[in-house]
Amino acid sequence: MQSAPPRNNQLISLLLIGLLFSIFGFVTWLNGTLIKFLQTACELNHQQASLVTFAFFISYFVMAIPSSGILQRTGFKRGMSLGLLIMAIGCLIFLPAAWQRNYTLFLTGLFTQGLGLAILQTASNPYVTIIGPIESAAKRISLMGICNKLAGALGALLLARLLLAPLDELQEDIAAATDVALRNNLLHALTQKIVLPYSVMAGFLALVAAGIWRSPLPDLKDDNTDTSVQDVPARPLSSYTYLFLGALAIFAYVGVEVIAGDYIIQYGTYLGNETGDENLKQFANYLTSVTLFFMLAGYGLGVLLIPKVISQEQALRINVICSLILTVIILTTTGKTSVFSLALLGFFHAIMWPAIWPMSIKGLGRHTKTGSALLVMAIAGGAVIPWFLGMLTDAYGGDIQKALWVMIPCYLYILFFAVRGYRVGELRIES
Repeated sequence: MQSAPPRNNQLISLLLIGLLFSIFGFVTWLNGTLIKFLQTACELNHQQASLVTFAFFISYFVMAIPSSGILQRTGFKRGMSLGLLIMAIGCLIFLPAAWQRNYTLFLTGLFTQGLGLAILQTASNPYVTIIGPIESAAKRISLMGICNKLAGALGALLLARLLLAPLDELQEDIAAATDVALRNNLLHALTQKIVLPYSVMAGFLALVAAGIWRSPLPDLKDDNTDTSVQDVPARPLSSYTYLFLGALAIFAYVGVEVIAGDYIIQYGTYLGNETGDENLKQFANYLTSVTLFFMLAGYGLGVLLIPKVISQEQALRINVICSLILTVIILTTTGKTSVFSLALLGFFHAIMWPAIWPMSIKGLGRHTKTGSALLVMAIAGGAVIPWFLGMLTDAYGGDIQKALWVMIPCYLYILFFAVRGYRVGELRIES
């Protein structure tokens, strides 16, 4: 493995990587706000609105494997700058999309952001290990996770204030407008609210790209082999059944994570309308941040308990069972109880990715890089499962609560993986 950079560069490197992980979280968790905003501004049904997350997360499926080839040509540090610039271009696409109130252009911008983010993540993650001593790598990984979720929570709060507060103010006027020209004028005025924040984001991303390009970060060498684990004996990738079952678990997990984080705003608004709870409707705009703060709490508890008190396999099983119980509560109650239960899923989701990932790639040896790319492709669950939720919501006449049953088979499959699936095809060496 490449040696750590000189000590005087380690702090700067850590701060830069922390900034990048904050950008991951900030950009990713804006989607919950955008779903509600664009559904009104572009007059969409639930299935059409779900294309916000579809366009963003399907980019991981598209770029997971090409990212490696790109980084081999550019190097890791320049690859990070390239990813940031592509994300900046995605933000700039929002400007003509807003001026024309063109939903297809908005989706193009989201897809472009996702492409850049996929490259950026592929390039940035290895640095967490090499920018300091290997024995303290776990602490750095924990710190990066906190940067990610905290930035996501704060970003969702900020965008809700900038976009959803004006939307709420205009909502009654838009609904009451019978004149087509007046309605279009109101919607166009609303859509222009997105121009300033995304212009600022584009400029910021471009500045960070330039800073990374000139930074003291070491440029990693992309080794084709993983010498930390050897195949005994050599096996084809297809024989590691648990890897493919793990990829499906990642697919299911990202799907329910996106529902709990990005669709909770829609859900809170829906229940507020159904129950006539004005406080719930107003608070709904900030529910994505509530979910992420719960995730931060769950993440911190996991760092304290795993593996000193409980194994990652046991933690995954417990958290999936708790998520199933909460889903039943979500489906059978109403108002604040149901919404709070959906937000609380964030606490139990926190451990799932950190547990499923190592359980899926353990013992892959020379196949580790390919196996990791397969797991990244499975992030497309954040595209497909919420899209299915949107389709069901429209089929149920806009009743998103009924459609949330889609989470149950996802959790049941993750539970299967946690109990049995992670051992299927595992190599057992006799002593």
